[in-house]
Amino acid sequence: MTDQVSMAPERIIPPAPGSPVAAEPRKQRTLTADVWRQFRQHKGGVIGAIVFLTIVFLVVFGPYIHGVDPSALNVRERNAGISLSHPMGTDNLGRDTFAQILAGGRTSLSVGVTAMMLSLLLGTTIGVLAGYFKKLEGPLMRLTDLFLALPLLPLLLVIIMLFRDTLRRSFGPETGIFMLIVFVIGITSWMQTARIVRGAVLSVKEQEFVLAAKSIGTRERRIITRHILPNVLSPIMVSATLGIATAIITESALSFLGLGFPSDYPTWGRLLFDGVNFMQINPSRVIWPGLAISLTVLSVNYIGDGIRDALDPRIRGR
Repeated sequence: MTDQVSMAPERIIPPAPGSPVAAEPRKQRTLTADVWRQFRQHKGGVIGAIVFLTIVFLVVFGPYIHGVDPSALNVRERNAGISLSHPMGTDNLGRDTFAQILAGGRTSLSVGVTAMMLSLLLGTTIGVLAGYFKKLEGPLMRLTDLFLALPLLPLLLVIIMLFRDTLRRSFGPETGIFMLIVFVIGITSWMQTARIVRGAVLSVKEQEFVLAAKSIGTRERRIITRHILPNVLSPIMVSATLGIATAIITESALSFLGLGFPSDYPTWGRLLFDGVNFMQINPSRVIWPGLAISLTVLSVNYIGDGIRDALDPRIRGR
């Protein structure tokens, strides 16, 4: 007969108070916290965010603080220098340059953000469809190549010349030109986003979690919205930041060529265009709007670099 061993349950002794074992468990790290932590380590991205938010704050709340009408004429103070009443001087008609910069910034930033959203919507949709559905990849990518092969600046000029007067009569001079410029910039700047998103989707759709979702009969639409899009968010966010800079530069170029907003509706590009003839008399007419465009575009580019590094899984979490 074999000896029977008693298997009494072991007594669990709770850890003593104050011991390392009794310490509270560490909070679980989240993706948002990791991304924010990594972004804060990118000095260029942080400085760019501070500069961009400062510009947005001045553009939005500056007219209420400065309180000068950008279209008010004062011939007695024309071409005046920097002073307390006119922090950036005046133009040849006595209009306050700082008030015009603030008013022009509202239009330029509105065009940049709206055109970026349209471009991002088109590029993301075409990129996801081309990357996920094999039957659509060929036609959509050939369409993308076709738009990439088009000379964009002549195309922009032709479209604006053809539809500018019609939209002005239908929606007014400011609203019509705003809609036209946003539409033109949006439909001519989605191609890079589409190609980047397509490449990311081709990589993600072969992952195990996507194959598992397909094996249990998940609908294609739910797979795209639930599994594909969240995992290609990194290139989409980077394209969004760079798209704002591209749209601002394009709008400034069109306004500089005299094909943008009317002369009494200031934008940064329009202020450059109006100040070219007065460069020798009053150089600040082109310095201030050019500086506003440069700082905005440069800060947005640095923000894009910081977001790209923060969303990179090879860098995040080190």
